[in-house]
Amino acid sequence: MSIFSKIKDAIFGKAEAATPPPPADAPQVVAAAAGPTPISLVNCEAILDSACKATGQELNWRTSIVDLLKLCGLDSSLSHRQELAKELGFSGDMGDSASMNIWLHKEVMSQLAANGGYVPTEALS
Repeated sequence: MSIFSKIKDAIFGKAEAATPPPPADAPQVVAAAAGPTPISLVNCEAILDSACKATGQELNWRTSIVDLLKLCGLDSSLSHRQELAKELGFSGDMGDSASMNIWLHKEVMSQLAANGGYVPTEALS
């Protein structure tokens, strides 16, 4: 199973529990997906905020790929992030972890949105 699939499963799997519906403006912030429009959106923001509160830790999943991976219960080591970067098509310098992390976070958020997840606008930019 791919690393992105594990991230998506960790978040979307929690959607089976009762979560608030996405905000009314959600369709405006969902990245365009190649193919049919998702039937329903998974409110990733509510799920991740709730999971963050449950941990009792201050994890900034909105801007940090490391914190997002930790919140999903996944390995956040550099080697694991480099593997995820390869999987998602990162073409930059793997040695520049800061640039790679920024790209990774934006790409993961964009992929979640493209797969039917609602993510806040600021997480996509």
